[in-house]
Amino acid sequence: MIVRIDNLEKSFGAVRAVDGVSCGVRQGETLSIVGESGCGKTTLAKIIAGLIRPDRGGVITQAKVQMVFQDPYGSLDPLYTVRAILDEALYAQRELKAGDREDKIREALSSVGLAPDVLDRFPHEFSGGQRQRIAIARALLANPSVLVLDEPTSALDVLVQKQIIDLLSALRSRLGLAYIFISHNLRVVRNFSDTIAVMRAGKIVETGPVRDIFAQPQHPYTRELLAAALEYKT
Repeated sequence: MIVRIDNLEKSFGAVRAVDGVSCGVRQGETLSIVGESGCGKTTLAKIIAGLIRPDRGGVITQAKVQMVFQDPYGSLDPLYTVRAILDEALYAQRELKAGDREDKIREALSSVGLAPDVLDRFPHEFSGGQRQRIAIARALLANPSVLVLDEPTSALDVLVQKQIIDLLSALRSRLGLAYIFISHNLRVVRNFSDTIAVMRAGKIVETGPVRDIFAQPQHPYTRELLAAALEYKT
């Protein structure tokens, strides 16, 4: 496992947002965590990315982890140009010369399908899909092996969702990335994942290979999710 999540717990007051969660993902694979709103998916994602400290348990990782957030409108600083946003992501690589930094920024933009002429523009000048591409480029500049993707397509229309998923699939194949993909969209998850973990009220109630989960769901809640999303027949 490139990331192993071991018995994580996190509470906010009386609410147990993450309750004894254990799972993991291998290099080059995608673990999708699914469940209804409020089940703890985003809290779990932020713990894995190191943005929130758990109360108990831990995340054991052998690689750099970066996060791509749900809202491409809120995750980019509106006062920064694209160049400044991406250059900030290279802060930890301060040994890079100016020319090398520029080359890496342009390479990251190219990898997400954007041309260099976007560098001196501001986030409000772009569509939602373009902003999400910029956010992905920013994450890639940290040279991660794992991306935590928190509902990265939910704010986008259906056509743009497909374009972003196709981009993520291509990057995974080319760079050998592992993904922890947070989503409520089971149609996307079905075609994008290797393993699925079903989360309810802070707990993982079922986990397994994507084919097994869709073909023979074992937990009643998993069957409810599939029935609601896919008109699945039990």
